[in-house]
Amino acid sequence: MHLSAIERDPKRAARLWEMGLAELRHARTWAEKLGIDPRQLKPTRYKIRTSTVGLAARIFGVKRVLPWVVRSKADGVRAYARDPEAREIAHEERSHHIELLEMAGAVGPSERASLEKGLLAARGGAVRAAVLGVNDGLVSNFSLVMGVAGGTTDPSIIVLAGAAGLFAGAFSMAAGEYVSVRSQREVYERLIELERTELAEWPEEEEAELREIYKSKGLTGEEAAAVAGRLMADPDAALDAMSREELGLSPSDLGSPWTAAISSFAAFVVGASVPLLPFLLGTGNPALVVSAGLSVLALAIVGGALALMTSRNVLWGMTRMLIAGGAAAAVTFMVGRIVGVSLGG
Repeated sequence: MHLSAIERDPKRAARLWEMGLAELRHARTWAEKLGIDPRQLKPTRYKIRTSTVGLAARIFGVKRVLPWVVRSKADGVRAYARDPEAREIAHEERSHHIELLEMAGAVGPSERASLEKGLLAARGGAVRAAVLGVNDGLVSNFSLVMGVAGGTTDPSIIVLAGAAGLFAGAFSMAAGEYVSVRSQREVYERLIELERTELAEWPEEEEAELREIYKSKGLTGEEAAAVAGRLMADPDAALDAMSREELGLSPSDLGSPWTAAISSFAAFVVGASVPLLPFLLGTGNPALVVSAGLSVLALAIVGGALALMTSRNVLWGMTRMLIAGGAAAAVTFMVGRIVGVSLGG
């Protein structure tokens, strides 16, 4: 109901209002079952989630926040489908779920799948974590080491600061990557579980979706019907097929949070070790020069590798990384120099 007041399209606003009334009707049904006076029920106005979604809808538009609503609706579909007393409600909730997907811009199985997954990070978390880990470790510790070197010539202080930055950053990256991939996996698992529920509760509709998917891939109507029928005869095969074809997911390959965390930790250590290593082997200006030189070389390599991975101009990728990392190190070196002089009197 909150979204219906914000939606500018009259037809979409009316439909959102009708969905809100349906939710109130569902609430009244449950209230009667629980012996609660339905007249005491009214829409919640001040829940944090509701307020956040409403604010986001006013700023970015209703269409932008519909994926949040869709995820909540998916949870409702699964919960109602498991309750024998809520079959009619479950069917209506599923209808609303599909309609919200279409309102958000999804018009077919593949488009609905991308929306259901939301704006999530791409799979292959270990590779992504490794690339980001090397880059972040290099830039952050290069800047940190240069900043401390600008303020003092004592190698023990520089090594201490660099080592602290290396391990603090590595553990932070690993923890962040673990939480990110774990959350991503949980979303994927929730979508697959919803698909499992739909296959159990509405097999005819799911089989029809499979037929349409295979027809869109070039099979004739009879061929699509035969394939869909065979898959639906095996629940596990049907779930695997629907997960792959409708959601673009493989139930057996959802990404490992531990793999992503460990690779992120190791990659950050590798990147952060580059500017620190010369100070472990030498002291004074030679170590500073070597550290800067190795870091600049590493920045160029990382920038070029990232450009290759994204099919961009390698020279520009190297230059961009050199400018960004070099500027950060130069600024922190000057700050360290100013602070060091100030503290030294």
